[in-house]
Amino acid sequence: MSTSAKHRQFHQRHDVFDCEDHGCCSHATGTPSVFQTLDELDFSRGIWSAAMDGDVKKVADYLNKGGDVNTQDNSGYTALHYASRNGHLAVCELLLTSGASVNVQTRAGAATPLHRAAYCGHQDILQLLMKYGAREDMVDSDGKTALHKAAENGHSGCMALLVEKNPSLKSVADVRNKVPRNYVANERTDLLQILS
Repeated sequence: MSTSAKHRQFHQRHDVFDCEDHGCCSHATGTPSVFQTLDELDFSRGIWSAAMDGDVKKVADYLNKGGDVNTQDNSGYTALHYASRNGHLAVCELLLTSGASVNVQTRAGAATPLHRAAYCGHQDILQLLMKYGAREDMVDSDGKTALHKAAENGHSGCMALLVEKNPSLKSVADVRNKVPRNYVANERTDLLQILS
């Protein structure tokens, strides 16, 4: 490794760790994959990583040991947020039957598991969350409902489900005064039809 590459790597590690001894620090530089912050270590050992990976066994083990199904990471995401976003239906079912809060909002962004599932187009999870009482009219910090999120990404199945459940969502304006229809490209007549 060249001296300049080592220097860049050294400073990249310091950017990550926010070292207080910028000019005279003698910490080992190592490779980026070797270092983990305490938050990262907590995440990988907690329920969140298992939910994100769809690992039903690890999630079940965590819960069987008395772990809190609604524990939040530093941004306020729960395991249900991660499982919903990543399309892990079996994990979502386990979390919900174990008492996961279906309408919990993140601290940063106020997203619900329903927002995450709609944004990523996971129609089966959207149905499951609504079965467990997810409120489709909840808005995030941008004033967007799950329908806005599905429309932004062109997820027609999710859009149809949400409109069928609550047709008034079509007229909800976000903080930029945009309704879900405003997030659909004009050539996507199939999506515009759902929102008409």
